[in-house]
Amino acid sequence: MNRKKRLEKGIESVEEQIKVHKEKLKEAEETGQEELVTYYYKDISRLEKQKEQKEDKLEK
Repeated sequence: MNRKKRLEKGIESVEEQIKVHKEKLKEAEETGQEELVTYYYKDISRLEKQKEQKEDKLEK
């Protein structure tokens, strides 16, 4: 598998993780679990940066 396909699969994987985390964030907000809300915000931010890095590498 070449680099381009690996990066594309990695981006898809990160997008799926972001989607799952956003769903869990919504649940945590609804139930008032502030510690989890903070955790999911930070983790979503980290995943979005990771996605951007992979997209930058893909463009090169």
